[in-house]
Amino acid sequence: MDDCLFCKIIKGEIPSTNVYHDDQVTAFRDIHPAAPTHILIVPNRHIDSVNVMTRDDEPLIGHLFLVAKQLASREAIAEGGYRLIVNTGPQAGQTVFHIHLHLLGGAPMKHPMG
Repeated sequence: MDDCLFCKIIKGEIPSTNVYHDDQVTAFRDIHPAAPTHILIVPNRHIDSVNVMTRDDEPLIGHLFLVAKQLASREAIAEGGYRLIVNTGPQAGQTVFHIHLHLLGGAPMKHPMG
């Protein structure tokens, strides 16, 4: 998608603080962090949201979660705990329509959510 913010970040057209990249996903620090550690993990292939995923996307989405686990360990938040969030649609807070996983940690999370 030519106008997708995350596609532009993945292509290097918009600067970001990348913390991970492989042939399937890119991870970078959120510019408006909601926790001491706030990393966005995005597939390199554009998928608008969970609502348009297909069975073919299953391995890729599983890979997002494995990368999240790896980054949580690298960021030293795995033992204390962390939150993984996927927002789907405007009412859930999705503002960039390229599916992405938020990895948040480094401080106690507040409840209730939403």
